[in-house]
Amino acid sequence: MIGGAASGMERAGGEAGARLDRPAPAGARVRFPDSFGRRFAIFADAEEEFDWSQPFSREAVATTAVAALPEGTRRLNAAGVVPTYLADYPIANDPRSAAIVAELAAAGACDVGVQLHPWVTPPFDEVVSARNSFAGNLPPALEAAKLRATTERVAEATGVRPIVYRAGRYGVGPSSVAAIRAAGHRLDVSVRPLFDYSAEGGPDFRAATPDPWWAAEDLLEAPLGVTLVGALRRWGRLPHSAAARALLARTGLLARVALTPEGTPIAAACAAVQAMLADGARFLSFSFHTPSLAPGHTPYVRDAAGLARFWRWWDAMFDLLAREGVTAVRPDELIAAAEAGRDLSAGGTPR
Repeated sequence: MIGGAASGMERAGGEAGARLDRPAPAGARVRFPDSFGRRFAIFADAEEEFDWSQPFSREAVATTAVAALPEGTRRLNAAGVVPTYLADYPIANDPRSAAIVAELAAAGACDVGVQLHPWVTPPFDEVVSARNSFAGNLPPALEAAKLRATTERVAEATGVRPIVYRAGRYGVGPSSVAAIRAAGHRLDVSVRPLFDYSAEGGPDFRAATPDPWWAAEDLLEAPLGVTLVGALRRWGRLPHSAAARALLARTGLLARVALTPEGTPIAAACAAVQAMLADGARFLSFSFHTPSLAPGHTPYVRDAAGLARFWRWWDAMFDLLAREGVTAVRPDELIAAAEAGRDLSAGGTPR
């Protein structure tokens, strides 16, 4: 258990019933100490290559794009960032890709976490389908078994005991908190605010915010960075209709912006960062998929020109973060700062 002070969430009775697929309970939000400043982190999905337009397949487990990871990591390190690579089972189960991640971790160039793609992770007891691609939809024992298998395989293959988890496709469900805690993780980064995956059977995060919060006494939730930008952002919500959302985005009145170079223009991402900082955000979470480091493996980086745009995006973003005084933080530091803020609040000195 991390620390000993009771959180506001626990006082509200959230410990037994917290769910990542629902908004944070009252009192669960993290209060960082003043010394934390304003920080950011990059959590990248280190995963196998597959055709995003095709049905899920247990056979799509190639990991050749990991060969681009050392150069990509070098560029991130040069900007002062130690990324966290969320390795899934195929990455850890392939000796070549696992060795690359292990070498980077041993050199202190990256941190290692876990991502769960159920359809390529044993035990293979479920039917492969869109609904079952969200781990939170699986029977609780099967979700826990797959997460345990991934965690143990990553630890064995990389020499690092991971403490950070992301559900592939952001697929958390009613039993996910219990499974994550049982596997020994202390930080979850599965929640994607303002997005709704319920049409495919996944979670609905439309009411979630990007603020870190305590999902349990020993589990911190740090949602992905997503916010609204535009003249109507204070309205605080998007219309349910996709056509209405598209119209608002085209007119510049209201748009949902995620902090990722994949599908988010840099101008929109910079506007989102500035809006979040103006709102008082103390932590920003960025993401991407590591196959994007090699052209041809994701819809976002099709060729060399796409890869050049990917890195120009990061160069511009790092320049903005530096101007705003937002510095990089690693998972253990983030957890420690959240703990410190909880202890201060419990002692009667909220910060």
